[in-house]
Amino acid sequence: MLPDAESFRRLVDGRATGLVATLSRAGLTAIELPYAVLVRLRNYGYDHDFVTVNRASAPVISVGNLTLGGTGKTPLVAWLAQWFAQHNKKPAIISRGYKAEKGQLSDEAAELKILLPTVPHFANKRRTIAAEDAVAKGSDVLVLDDGFQHRQIERDINLVTIDATDPFGCNRLFPRGLLREPLGGLSRADAFILTRTDQVSTKTRNEIRERCFQSVGSHNKPWIETEHKPLNLRFIDGTVQPLKTLQHKRTLALSAIGNPAAFHATLKTLGQESVATLTFPDHHKYTTDDIHYISEEAEAVGAEIVVTTLKDLVKLPETGFHDRPLCALEIGIQFQSGLQELETLLDEIP
Repeated sequence: MLPDAESFRRLVDGRATGLVATLSRAGLTAIELPYAVLVRLRNYGYDHDFVTVNRASAPVISVGNLTLGGTGKTPLVAWLAQWFAQHNKKPAIISRGYKAEKGQLSDEAAELKILLPTVPHFANKRRTIAAEDAVAKGSDVLVLDDGFQHRQIERDINLVTIDATDPFGCNRLFPRGLLREPLGGLSRADAFILTRTDQVSTKTRNEIRERCFQSVGSHNKPWIETEHKPLNLRFIDGTVQPLKTLQHKRTLALSAIGNPAAFHATLKTLGQESVATLTFPDHHKYTTDDIHYISEEAEAVGAEIVVTTLKDLVKLPETGFHDRPLCALEIGIQFQSGLQELETLLDEIP
């Protein structure tokens, strides 16, 4: 099964070939221009105070990215909330609740609820309202999830995450590429957080760093490098087991995230070569037919266990895989460089 998101990625990065792919890229290029104009006009409005920016009643730390798809924001959001809690603050997480059904948590919110059971999460398409609710209920610092392009709220610190495995979204704006806005938007960042650095070479990391600094015309902003490290396995019934549980197991890898290749690479770092991988579009809502398909595939390849992401685990049923265990890799962020610089920024928050 080739998911829509992966098909699109193959199209825009040039892996898809043939006449249809070539014509499709030409069509996307035609749409890219008006999109670029709209993005630049929007940013111009904010940059020159033509658009009102609201100040929350508590400090705001924004975590965002420049590209579509997953860059590893959620582990950083969790780390920030934990850091503030450990420093006698009362953090809350603010998000738009992307693709959440009425009365339900979004995928990321459900994941963060598992990772941070004591940290409140406020979701609203109008994030200014979510921020007001959080402050009214006692929070004194707000972590704005996926907030780099959401410029209606003033932020005290603007952190941008960059995925080392796919840093610049095929170097084209959506829909011809995966960039949400031009690289010049990086000038709004107070610090750069390079994620998944263990999956690329030192040379590649240095090239990404230099390009980011060239885009903003400065080498003075903090540069922070991180890895995503598997911590343990969290099973569908809530139990937690060590990573070694996967040893010598025939696994089926299942995901519906923005960067499934990174998930598969993480499994390989554990010495785990999956007997099959199934990927669905990002934020996919699993149906009964999907569960049946996954079960049949697991049966066909002789998988002993189904391994997924925490973001997917919260959407999957407890049964339905022919009694095969279902678990998620619980991922934490590990700083390789720049932690002191980041903490210096955070310490300046009143």
